[in-house]
Amino acid sequence: MSAHQTSAPLVPSEPVLPSQPTLSDVTIMMVDDEPMMTDVAQAYLEDAGYTRFVAVHEPLQAMDIARAQRPGLILLDLMMPELNGFDLLRLIRLDERLRYTPVIVLTAASDPASKLRALELGATEFLSKPVDASELKIRVRNSLAFKVYQDRLANDDPLTGLPNRRVFVEQLKAGLVRARYSHGTLALLHLNLDRFRQINDTLGHGTGDLLLVAVAERLRQTTRSTHSLLGQRLGDAPFLARLGGDEFALLMPDIPSPEAASRVARQVLDALSRSFHVDGQDVYLTPSIGISIFPDDGADDASLLRTAGVAMQHVKASGRNGVEFYSEKINTVSVERLLLETQLRGAIERGELVLHYQPKVDLRTGHIVGAEALLRWQHPTLGLVAPGRFIPIAEECGLIVEIGEWVIQRACAQLAQWRAEHRLAVRVAVNVARHSVVSGTLLDTTRDALQRHRVPARQLILELTESMLMDRVETTAAKLHALRALGVELSIDDFGTGYSSMSYLKQFPVQELKIDRSFVKGTPDDRTDTAIVRALVVLGHSLGMRVVAEGVETEEQRVAMQTLRCDCYQGFLCSPALPAADFIQKVREVNGQPARA
Repeated sequence: MSAHQTSAPLVPSEPVLPSQPTLSDVTIMMVDDEPMMTDVAQAYLEDAGYTRFVAVHEPLQAMDIARAQRPGLILLDLMMPELNGFDLLRLIRLDERLRYTPVIVLTAASDPASKLRALELGATEFLSKPVDASELKIRVRNSLAFKVYQDRLANDDPLTGLPNRRVFVEQLKAGLVRARYSHGTLALLHLNLDRFRQINDTLGHGTGDLLLVAVAERLRQTTRSTHSLLGQRLGDAPFLARLGGDEFALLMPDIPSPEAASRVARQVLDALSRSFHVDGQDVYLTPSIGISIFPDDGADDASLLRTAGVAMQHVKASGRNGVEFYSEKINTVSVERLLLETQLRGAIERGELVLHYQPKVDLRTGHIVGAEALLRWQHPTLGLVAPGRFIPIAEECGLIVEIGEWVIQRACAQLAQWRAEHRLAVRVAVNVARHSVVSGTLLDTTRDALQRHRVPARQLILELTESMLMDRVETTAAKLHALRALGVELSIDDFGTGYSSMSYLKQFPVQELKIDRSFVKGTPDDRTDTAIVRALVVLGHSLGMRVVAEGVETEEQRVAMQTLRCDCYQGFLCSPALPAADFIQKVREVNGQPARA
């Protein structure tokens, strides 16, 4: 008899998506120097329905064959010449590819010491020769069932049931081998859910988990229909996995063209744009998708994952909800963005963040009565960095709450300095980040800043957007009432661009309404914009709010706002945002004396 006999060719096996195997799927490897013993064991197991066997009668060949075949289970004799079963068992457990393979020891050495040694070396079961057929079948069945359970723990994402990152990387490596051999093309889609952290913070992690499960199921349904999009040349089905958190990946082997990958990505965008009904409410989200192509964008798994991730991050930085192919230009932007994130993490400690103050002018008197504090980053080499460039980075990397706390502390410190040195008592408004409201830190931060710098609470205004107010209305209203109880004022920024309901709006203790500059820009020439501003002024006044027009740049706009009975304005007509010392000078130029709140 030959050294080994097998029903499967000796070629490196490819990773298989973990699932419940049938008996015909499982390869059982039998290592015994006596061919008659492997014949008997094979006959017993064939009777139970198993069909795939590898018999090895030369122990020195066992490891090479095991690495090539990757059997589902090994039957191992202990007493063999040249290389005994104990040494083979030790080698199996040291091999990364075979470490968790079930091993049932079959041996005539049934003494307690041999059994204990085999179990210590990692044997799954221990059976004495001669083997009872029924017992062998039961031990093999139970060992394989436990192996399936282990594989699922190791290979499946426990929340969504999708393959995990490790399995995806294995599939990607196998796909690259096939693509190189056939000179084919392979596409990798890296998908990240936009603003998912915000959904988690707002609706809770339980709802967030339910949403991830729903997203996974919709992605499954979508990828099942991608064969028609990819054409007849598609050799293998797309492989979907969850990489972790709110990140998913789709592997598309043997695509006919990059355009085919783009069509699939667009289909995914469309599928995820529909609402998800989760935990009794409709939730909307969008994905950002990056695409890398083999061989153009990477020659190995790590390179393709990196380039697809870079493309995905570029989508996020460009406004989210889109698809991008990787390119060297995108890579350059990504490197610069990563550098900015790294430098931003130490900007507060290094004293690089500063506040500039844009005057707020009373339309009746023409005096400056307040200011909006606007964040700037005084970068040591880039100069003054505008917030639109670094605030999105701060939101994505989790720095926005810390920066928001610094802004409130710094604004209160500045108010205290102005009162002490210039007898100036204006109101200063600061923009509040959504994460600060959701995290629950805003109340404590505001209270601490007012007390630490001994600033009258009425001099501090907290500005929130409409969309922030509409998130979990009852909870948000309670938090805002607690803030109002401190004595600070609350303002709705960019009003008119969101989706406020009048029934909800009256629940919030808001003192100021700021009309978005997009409506102010058209006045007085645009009749529609003028009508909208008039309506918003009436609305604000009827609710007892002060109304401020943003973005006033011309004298005609100022007169229009005054005619429409706005209370205040801010914009370049008076001044852009100024450093603290220049703001003081501007107040003196306009008012002629210190302003009073």
